[in-house]
Formats: sequence, C-alpha cells, structure tokens
Amino acid sequence: MSAYLAAEPLHGHPVVLERSRTGLGAYAPDHPGCVAMGPTVAVTLERMAGDIAAHLAGMCEDGEPIPEPSASVAIVRPAASRGESSV
Repeated sequence: MSAYLAAEPLHGHPVVLERSRTGLGAYAPDHPGCVAMGPTVAVTLERMAGDIAAHLAGMCEDGEPIPEPSASVAIVRPAASRGESSV
C-alpha cells in the first residue's frame, strides 16, 4: 500500500489547517496575513478561499505580480498509522 493518500501531488495555493478547542484555523504560507477560522473544514476553507481571492485582487490593483504557488502538497501517512510495521 502506498504511503501517499493522494495519487499525485496537489498544486495550487497551499493552506494549512490546524485544529483548536473551538474549531479550525487556517493560513496560507504563500500569502502572509491570509488567515481564516471556522467551525468546520468546509467553512474554514471557504473563508480561506475568499481571503486568498481578496489578497490576489489587491495585488492586481496595486500592480504587483501574482506569484506562482511556491509549494506542492501531498498527504503522507506513516506506516505505523496504516497498521504496518515501520521496521
């Protein structure tokens, strides 16, 4: 069984989700200051998408070049979490 959950790396604007006691927080490493919070993954990602869109629109209005995403994301599941021996 593959260690990757995604068949191939995902490309786009990476967003990191972190759980808290009250929901989730998210930030975009390529877009400093773009953050969102929400009660569910879906709500948090929807808010994050809006924040990134607003950030990119502001960059366009200011005549700044839109950077390509600097990262690709792949989900890796360690052998131990799949019930396989890591030895």
